[in-house]
Amino acid sequence: MRIDNLSSPYILTADIGGSHITAGICDLSTHTIAQPSIVRVEVDSKSSADNILRSWGNTFNQVLKKHTALPISGLSVAMPGPFDYATGICYIKGLNKYEALYGLDIKRYFAEFLNIDNQSVRFRNDAESTIAGEVLTGAGKGCQNVMGVTLGTGFGSAYSKNSITTDINLGSKPYRKTIADDYFSTRWFVKSYQELTGVLLTGGVKELSGLAPESIIARDIFKEFAINMSDFLSLYIEQMAPEALIICGNIAKASEFFLPYLILRLNSIAIRLARLDENAPLIGAAAMFDGSGNQAYFNSANQL
Repeated sequence: MRIDNLSSPYILTADIGGSHITAGICDLSTHTIAQPSIVRVEVDSKSSADNILRSWGNTFNQVLKKHTALPISGLSVAMPGPFDYATGICYIKGLNKYEALYGLDIKRYFAEFLNIDNQSVRFRNDAESTIAGEVLTGAGKGCQNVMGVTLGTGFGSAYSKNSITTDINLGSKPYRKTIADDYFSTRWFVKSYQELTGVLLTGGVKELSGLAPESIIARDIFKEFAINMSDFLSLYIEQMAPEALIICGNIAKASEFFLPYLILRLNSIAIRLARLDENAPLIGAAAMFDGSGNQAYFNSANQL
């Protein structure tokens, strides 16, 4: 396998979410994460730029201190948008997270923090990273044509053909009176339950799934979610004709309450649940360093 003349097959890799960062070391020779290397840290995404960057940097240090015997060749980061993935400039604004980082050169900061060359720091869209990881070693392995969605605080999506994975940003597509992201994310479940019961779910979808075995209202919300998502995805599935649809993200952990309806309504395509959990975006981001479907890094670098 080609590793682009890297000094070692080990990549420090991270997944940045809306309230946390997960980091570890990926072995490119096997596309696996050294499990003892994984560190997950909660981050206040509404804090100052200095505090956020310090939290991320400290996380990297924790990983590296645990594995001093594994010399890294670079840093890969699965990052939410809007973000210029080629230059490393953050353009997140109006999303109630990381707004203090707007306009900052995150690539340069990471390179200086780790004392590595700028070109050894690479960014990839978080949903794209997740689906790329699943295609490499998870639920999409062996498939040539895959669509994937990530369901969590936001609605991410990517398409993979012949192992080249690209962000398709379906979350920004119009759906009903707003956009798809407003319907296929945690906040839709919270809003729907509060409208029906007057009760605010502080535990999000996890709390709702805990109620579902005894609550008709909770089960009906999951069913409505499946109906909405199948209606929305059907057009894109028809256009792209993937052989499989991969469902990723924290909401997928409640799949027993919505997946049967989704399978029934999208009966022309195989639907698979993600297998790699938090390792998927770490592996998918690190794959930029060895050519495993990383053409998307160049093609979608400026999708803001």
